[in-house]
Amino acid sequence: MSELNVTQGEDSPVLFLHNIERHYRQGDATLDILNGAELAVWPGQSVALVGPSGAGKSTLLHLAGLLEHPDAGEVYIDSVATSTLPDTERTRIRRDDIGFVYQSHHLLPEFSALENVLLPQMIRGLSRGEARARAVELLGYLGLGQRLTHRPAELSGGEQQRVAIARAVANAPRVLLADEPTGNLDPHTADHVFSALTQLVQASNLATVVATHNMDLAARMDRRVTIQDGQVVELD
Repeated sequence: MSELNVTQGEDSPVLFLHNIERHYRQGDATLDILNGAELAVWPGQSVALVGPSGAGKSTLLHLAGLLEHPDAGEVYIDSVATSTLPDTERTRIRRDDIGFVYQSHHLLPEFSALENVLLPQMIRGLSRGEARARAVELLGYLGLGQRLTHRPAELSGGEQQRVAIARAVANAPRVLLADEPTGNLDPHTADHVFSALTQLVQASNLATVVATHNMDLAARMDRRVTIQDGQVVELD
């Protein structure tokens, strides 16, 4: 496997997108979504990915999360190139090293909050006892200690998203990717969920990229970037 030699001080980025290209065919035309895009994120660092719909934010997150292959360039996770890895290894990295949070919580409706957070850990191979202990700890940390047995339909929108965050980090990933995680919430609830997310990021030393339209929330993150002409551009 190819390895990366990019450092910031003594540390390497957990996530590094190098010279990424992604193009889509639309009829006879080619849409250039990403064209030589570069993004490095270090442990414990939060990056807000902002910009209008259609700019390529979701595409960038899908590539970073190994849900898509770039047309050119390389995605490094923990300094390891992923483009030529077999599907089984890419799946393992997605399961163990990357957490996802979406605009819709995507919780399993027939299971309780506790079970939703417990299941991915058991799939990874943890015992039920170990998985339950971590699920209880995470949900308690996110203020849901009294809601463990409630199913998603019995939870508020903010509570559902906090369960989704707990599920995303249940396997102790190195990278957390979130696509408009507060987009369906009212401003007060969004602020509460975002605060819970940032606290968890700092406590877990996660490298985090959050796509958001909310500039107030983006301003509270370590860095802000956008996509312009297929490139990732740092904002002040």
